[in-house]
Amino acid sequence: MVRIPASLRRARAEPLGVSRGGLRPDGPAQRSLPLDPSTVSHIDSPGKVTLADKVGFLRCPASYTPAPARVTAIETHLAWVFLAGKFAFKLKKPVRQDVLDYHTRAARRRACLAEVRLNRRLAAHVYLGVTPLVRTTGGRLSLDGSGTPVDWLVRMRRLNARDMLDRRIEAGFVGPEELGPAADLLARFYRSASPVPTTPSDVIDRLRRTIETTREDLMSPLYGLPEGIVSRLADRQLAFLDERPALLRARSRDGRIVEGHGDLKPEHFYLGSPPAVIDCLEFSRQLRVLDPAEDLSLLSVECERLGHPEVAAFFFARYSEQTGDRPPPDLLAFYRSVRALIRAKLSAGHLRDEPVRNPRRWRARTLRYLWLSLHSLPTR
Repeated sequence: MVRIPASLRRARAEPLGVSRGGLRPDGPAQRSLPLDPSTVSHIDSPGKVTLADKVGFLRCPASYTPAPARVTAIETHLAWVFLAGKFAFKLKKPVRQDVLDYHTRAARRRACLAEVRLNRRLAAHVYLGVTPLVRTTGGRLSLDGSGTPVDWLVRMRRLNARDMLDRRIEAGFVGPEELGPAADLLARFYRSASPVPTTPSDVIDRLRRTIETTREDLMSPLYGLPEGIVSRLADRQLAFLDERPALLRARSRDGRIVEGHGDLKPEHFYLGSPPAVIDCLEFSRQLRVLDPAEDLSLLSVECERLGHPEVAAFFFARYSEQTGDRPPPDLLAFYRSVRALIRAKLSAGHLRDEPVRNPRRWRARTLRYLWLSLHSLPTR
């Protein structure tokens, strides 16, 4: 029995943040603005157009055709997204991390093409293509014009944020009629997915590495998380791998490992017509190749955090109806616990930002995920 500290029991779901689901891309842009020579640096040689130059250009309504009344720019860790009228453009930052590498223009172009290709599996009408940001012979930036490409953007159709699942949950307007089309879309996706050849040891080793690295990260003194809880929680998850490996071996043996979505959060579900599931983990096939039950377990964690576990239960039920797959309850509990622990790690990672924005919010959310991870552990 793992004793749950009072700090975790008190952790509550905090208000929703900005939904990525409200983003959109696409809209040919021929107009251009002159570059400010004083801002040119060595970042993107040749061409020497800085990220600041690109963001400044894309913030301007005159850069798009037709010109929208306004452009809303949203910055994330890995990209800038520009909402321009009925469309949205995503500009990837020139960053390099453990699981991705966007530091060159060629790498960002490949990543944009992969993002469109992979997301069209569940959102074909949203992901419209890849467009070049070019520098003309006159030294101006232009979208879809003639010139030398200095970067590439994913073009998307802008979705109504009010129709994203997280917003519907927040507003209290969600039921079987609203969820059905999106649940059917996802179930059909899994039903038609080809099994990825893998061995049982591959599946177990991946989960073991994930748990161990997540524990190591969460144990950082920077986060100040409850002493011993993270370690004991990871120990219980690792013990499940040692004591119940047959459950995981059966999933591999039965061909249940597929190339899925990898990031099934409520803000990625569009409940309008036609429905869509956006923002898969395009940068890492390793993270997308998994059991659909594990993929859906993240949705379960997030819906419970928002106070509506019945929403994820509906998606699970529709998945089982259409695929005939009914994973063992203990395996589902294990997947939920692991996914919640990973979300705790990602949430805590915001405490490393410079500067840290709203540290109390991120600490509270991290504690909430730890509580969900503990609460989800299979009984012994």
